[in-house]
Order: sequence, then C-alpha cells, then structure tokens
Amino acid sequence: MLRKLTTTTCFLALVSCACVSASPVPSSSSNSHGNGSGKSQPQRVINSVKLNGRTYLNKGLVGFGLIPSDFRESTGDTLGGIGSAIDLKYGTFKASEGKFSGTFIVQPDRGYNVDQTINYQARTHEVDFTLVPYYDTVNLTFAAAQKTLSLKYKKTTLAWDRNNVKTSGLSPVAVRQPQQGYPAKALADPEMPIASTELPHLSINAEGIVQLQDGSYWISDEYGPYIYRFSKEGHLIQTIQPPNAFLPRDVRGNLNFTSDETLSTGRVGNQGFENLSLDHKNNILYAMLQSATLQDGGDTKTASRYSRLVAYDVSLPTTVRPKLVGEWVVPLPLSSKNKTRASSEIHFVSPGVFLALARDGNGRGGDDDNSAYKQADLFTTIGATDIHSTEFDDPAHPVSPAGILDPSIKPATYIPFVNYLDTTELARFGLHNGGSFTLINAKWESFVLASVDEKEYPDDYFLFTASDNDFISTHGVSLGVPFDGGLDVDNQFLVFRLTLPGSSKECFGQ
Repeated sequence: MLRKLTTTTCFLALVSCACVSASPVPSSSSNSHGNGSGKSQPQRVINSVKLNGRTYLNKGLVGFGLIPSDFRESTGDTLGGIGSAIDLKYGTFKASEGKFSGTFIVQPDRGYNVDQTINYQARTHEVDFTLVPYYDTVNLTFAAAQKTLSLKYKKTTLAWDRNNVKTSGLSPVAVRQPQQGYPAKALADPEMPIASTELPHLSINAEGIVQLQDGSYWISDEYGPYIYRFSKEGHLIQTIQPPNAFLPRDVRGNLNFTSDETLSTGRVGNQGFENLSLDHKNNILYAMLQSATLQDGGDTKTASRYSRLVAYDVSLPTTVRPKLVGEWVVPLPLSSKNKTRASSEIHFVSPGVFLALARDGNGRGGDDDNSAYKQADLFTTIGATDIHSTEFDDPAHPVSPAGILDPSIKPATYIPFVNYLDTTELARFGLHNGGSFTLINAKWESFVLASVDEKEYPDDYFLFTASDNDFISTHGVSLGVPFDGGLDVDNQFLVFRLTLPGSSKECFGQ
C-alpha cells in the first residue's frame, strides 16, 4: 500500500539544520607518525565543514599505496577493478606501535570489457595491508610514499549462482522467473537478470560490498539494480529487489536488465546501485543509485542529479525478507556545465549522515589527464522527505521529471568535504593531477572507515579509498587470454584522516 509523504525521523537523531563552513583552518606540521596506542598526534587540518550543527574536519592525506596493474590473482587473471568496492574483513583491523593493519575485502565489477561485456565470474579478493600514517609536510617521492600503505594479495573467492552455477559479467538479455514462494519466503529469488536463455547464469555487475560478522556479505549490483547476499564461500543466499520505480522496464512495461540500450523507466544502464553501506549497530542496509532513474531525468547528464537512497532492515534476513524502511532523494553535485557528478560510493557515518564519493571520469586511465572533481562529500537525510512506499515508488510518478524536483519533496542536504585533488596534499605523496605516471587515477569508486584509536580524538577515523583501474594493463590476462590495454593503470589506494562527530566503531562493525 502506498502511504503519505513524511519528513524522515526513522533511525535519526534529529538535530539542528544543516549549514556549511568550508574555510581552511590553519595547519601545523609534524614529523611523527601515528602510534596506534591511543596517544594523540599533532594535528593538521586542511578544511572544515558544518552539518547539522556539528563540525567535520579533513585532516589530510596520510597514506598511499598500490598494487601493480600486471599483478595476477590465483585464477591466473589480472587483479584489476578492485576499487569498485572495498570493505574491512570483520575483526581484522588492529593498531600497534605506530602501525595499523588489517585485511580488505575487495571486489571487481565485470572484468576487462573494452569492446563488450564478457563472461567474467564475479569474485572477491582478500588483500592484507599495513598503514604507517605520514603526517609530515615534507614531500615524499612516489616510491617512498608507497611505504605508507603496504598491500599484499592474499586470496580469491569466486561467486556462484544457484545450484553451483558460475555467475557471469555479460550484459543480461534474458530474465529468470521468480522462485516458488517469492516474496513470502525470505530466501526465494525475484525475477533475476541472466546472461541469456542459452547461458542462464546470473549476471552481476558488482559495485558495492559490506561484510558481516559471520563472513557472509552483501553486494550491490548495477544490472538489477539488486542487492545480493552471498555466503563466505561465495554462494548466493538471497536477493533484495527494490521498488518498481528502480526496475529497468521497456516501453511495454517488461523487465529488461540489459545495460546496452536505453529503456523507458527505472535505473539508467551502468548507473544502478553503485553505492552500498551498512549501519552494523542497527542492521540498516543503505543503497543508492549512481544517478537519477530514467523517469527522474536520468536520460541526460544535465537532468540526472536527483538520485535515490533506500534503506532496508536486515536484522533477520534469513527468516524475514528485508523490509524497505526509508527512501530519500539525494541531490548530486553539478559541474560548471551543469552536468551531474555521479556518485560512486556512500558510507554510513552516523544516523542520517553519509559520505558520498562523487567524481568526474578524468585522470590516469580516463578520457583526459586533468581531473576537476573527485571528492568524499557529506550529505544528511535529517529533515529530508521520506518517500518510501508512496506514489513515487511507481515509475508513473517521478520525483524529478526532466530534472525538476517535485515541490512536495525536500531532498537531502549535500555539501562538499574532502578534495582528492588538493595539489599540496597529492604532492606530499609524489602524486599530482594531470601529466605523467604519478598521475592520480580517474575512477575512484569505494571507501571504508576505520578508527584512528586515539583517546584525545575519539571521533577521528581513517578513510581508506580505492580506485577502479578497469583492468587496464599492457601485460594483462582476461579469462586466460593475454591482452594489451595500451596503458598501465595501477590499483591505487589513498588514506585520509577525518574527524566525524557522532560516529561510532560499533556502527562500522569494529
């Protein structure tokens, strides 16, 4: 049943109205590294912003590392695209004597697909890391900077459809009918995107991941756009299908999951659930479209800024089908030419507050070496209109036809925060925007937070962020076949230090 619009209060601690203050705060230099023992370090502050009456601080870049573009994982394929989604393996993050260590769970999207999509089996990788934060203002060389974040590949887990069938990365051109018992049975599948009737394998274009304490994990997908839960061994457990307004349909109203053609309503091709995050403490799973649905203006870049964020209660997913408990409109940033800066990742910060990774497509491996926008921004749904289970979940009732927001809807408040392209900060790690081999990568698509563990700064967190290199390598291997991508684009990682008031380690599963 559809219900009336409400101003969101669910799961949110209502506080004062949002405002912005982005003036730089004077910084001080330090020659010390973090010690991971609760002892505080001299602070550098690059900029501050205010949201809901709280002050958030960007304390700058503190780490950089990479995995070479030609590194091969255990299947023999190139280890690429791993910045599409990252999370911390549950319980692995530790601090000791100036070093922080743990294991990333990383997830590529759909393999090396320059000309067309390929039959690439979805997978996750484990990558061990050691962070030695660098707080000095003296510029490091590119080689020395890589010692601040050491990365070591550990293993790969392949993803499997029902009945131990391989998943695929092919753009789906067929639909598998719902399993018996859907939707009453919590684990029964809805209509599923499959590669074809001849190859009826679940097609996945994975873009977000969160791991649970039992080792299972949720992933978000662009084809559906769906959210899937897999066991720690990589077997499909269940599927969350979003409201009808999100589902890709042709002019006849039929489901059509392909990413290769423009449809009538629902998610835009390659603009599905790029964003995924979990409030571990309250068991609320959040997913957001990369940009607006087709009916909301998503067919043109100058009208596609109004994305949608959904929230699901996943407290008892095995016995109770995850219930939609919130939905909000999020206004994405615009370029100087009024084009939408699509969102590549979100991260839950505190009730009603999120980080969002918005960017252009320029940088190493992109269309142009010079990038104009790569940022970890903040947005809040506090005070925004909760539209879940209203008429707006019907594609016949868009929230922003032709990019004009319905006047009955108050969107989330979105503010700029951490600039990846800060010239001074990049130079400290031998990086720069535009030019040569030390150029910052084009496609930054994921991040995860971990506590700094300093008693004097309990609200300080490391923001680990990773790039999707699109498997681009001059010595690559895809499905066992060598390829030359014409360029080497390494798997780059950055680490920032942030002050995030109101956050808690429990909400991040730490």
